[in-house]
Amino acid sequence: MEQDCSKYKAFMWPARGVAEHAYCPRLFYYMTVEGVFLPSADTEQGAGAHRNVDRPSTATPELATTSARRTRPKQVEKLEETPIDADRPRSIRSLALTSENLGLTATLDLTEIEGTRAVPVEYRKGKPKRPGQVIEPTDEMMEEPRLLPLPEPWPTDRVQVGLQVLLLEESGYHVPEAYLYYAAEKQRLRVVVDDALRQEALAELNAAKRTAEGQRPPPLVNDPRCPRCSLQPICLPDEINYQRFAALTVEGQTADDRLTPRKIWPPRDDGIHVVLQREGIRVGVRGQSVRVTDKEGELVRDLPLANIESLAVLGPVQVSTQALCVFAEHEVPVAYLSSAGRLVAMMDPMGPTSAAVRAAQVRVLDKPDRALELARAVTVAKIANQRTLLMRNHVGLPPRVASDLQYCITAAEHAATMAELRGHEGNAAATYFANFAGLFKQGVSKIACRFAAHGRQRRPPPDPINAVLSFGYSMLANECTAACRLASLEPTLGALHATRPGRPALSLDLMEPFRPLIADSVAVSTFNRGELVEGHFLDTAAGCALTDAGRKGFFSAYGRRMETEVKHPIFEYRLSYRRMLMLHARLVAAWLLGEVPNVAFLTTR
Repeated sequence: MEQDCSKYKAFMWPARGVAEHAYCPRLFYYMTVEGVFLPSADTEQGAGAHRNVDRPSTATPELATTSARRTRPKQVEKLEETPIDADRPRSIRSLALTSENLGLTATLDLTEIEGTRAVPVEYRKGKPKRPGQVIEPTDEMMEEPRLLPLPEPWPTDRVQVGLQVLLLEESGYHVPEAYLYYAAEKQRLRVVVDDALRQEALAELNAAKRTAEGQRPPPLVNDPRCPRCSLQPICLPDEINYQRFAALTVEGQTADDRLTPRKIWPPRDDGIHVVLQREGIRVGVRGQSVRVTDKEGELVRDLPLANIESLAVLGPVQVSTQALCVFAEHEVPVAYLSSAGRLVAMMDPMGPTSAAVRAAQVRVLDKPDRALELARAVTVAKIANQRTLLMRNHVGLPPRVASDLQYCITAAEHAATMAELRGHEGNAAATYFANFAGLFKQGVSKIACRFAAHGRQRRPPPDPINAVLSFGYSMLANECTAACRLASLEPTLGALHATRPGRPALSLDLMEPFRPLIADSVAVSTFNRGELVEGHFLDTAAGCALTDAGRKGFFSAYGRRMETEVKHPIFEYRLSYRRMLMLHARLVAAWLLGEVPNVAFLTTR
């Protein structure tokens, strides 16, 4: 899809399987202008319905005029063509046409051509519209007459074939009629080509151009089409409208109960996140399966490719070039980490990325007051979560500790400069880690005493607790980097963390509120439950490190924590921590674009 607003593919009215029977300006802007797309069950079904007609024909017609040009792929699959019958029209699949006059590019599913006569046939996966009813003829002696709905094309489908008609007519063809094939009912509906269809198509084309030339339209309000839209997790219509509604209420305007967020994001949470760390492991792809084998070539795991959302490899794990190409095609990020968990590199698929979000990120974070606003939000949420973790789990917590952390929260909320804010964040961290050893039970007192003697140290970690904290922070930074990329954010441009070469500053900003909730909680729970003991660590000149068995125990606890569902304090629905990271990354993108008045992060009570 071209980013140029002067050209649009006709099948974007609408995309196959996405809001199939209604036009959404925001959806159109995302897909056509920003080039953002997410698959869903509906889009996959739509791709299945188009499986045959999407294969381009090897034989193509010569256009009658040159005002509209025909575009063809550089490589066309060699298909066996049936002999042409002079008495039957030729059927051309995936005919691509471009009109400079209309500013339109379209790919026609099927075109039946006979001389200068052309009839477009558009495939739709769903059902036709049934607004009215007609009486079905029956045997009056045997049964009562029945009322059946009369099928007709959906308005967006009419516009789509109308645009195809305009392109064909500009190419010199006579188009007396068009057809829409609805695969769900295997029904082919005829569309009469007249001036009304042409005017309707042109009007919608001009309206779409006006939409593309402006800013991203606001999300629809409480619209029934949103739950089935594949871009709903990016658009976040209810979350954005709720925060806009809250801002209007503060200003004294009338409230609207319709804006209460519905629990529609995400529809599913069954993706597989693979972490591989054993030496000699190899990763390959066969068909639609990801095969994990050991150094002897024996199969260890066979995973469905469609369910994999991310892959992380630690140390000497081999991923084949063919597997990397398949992962890139399916937009699965592959993270390469050191044996200690430090992110070394990431294979970032060249998927659709919103240039508007990246540009807004640069503009907004270049302003000191706006960067301070984001940094203040992540700092306040982090200190609040640290305070909560201590108050929940520390048996003998001195009362002044909670008071000191509350003071840091208040001071951070009113910090006037970035240096002042970082000072309050540092004071809170010192207070927090000075009491962190008290979170561990008596059974691990020796390990806790080692941490209390050293305090928080990371380069290198001198004791098991510091080693687990550093490992957890590295894994969390990897998760936040992936979330930023999914939200079209640039991970290296942050607010609280200074931008340096090779540092994912925004990822570190995003992870700040989640450090106590995820990494610190995993460290406390693994030792208190006996999942990690002293035998899982190795003291070397380079510091304390996890053994292979220790890393296995860590990842078991880390995976459970990331899958734990928690209630969002504002939207009041439950998401896993991994989905929470994605949600907050996309809310940061919405804040950068000015779609929400402020940015807030997850805090627990």
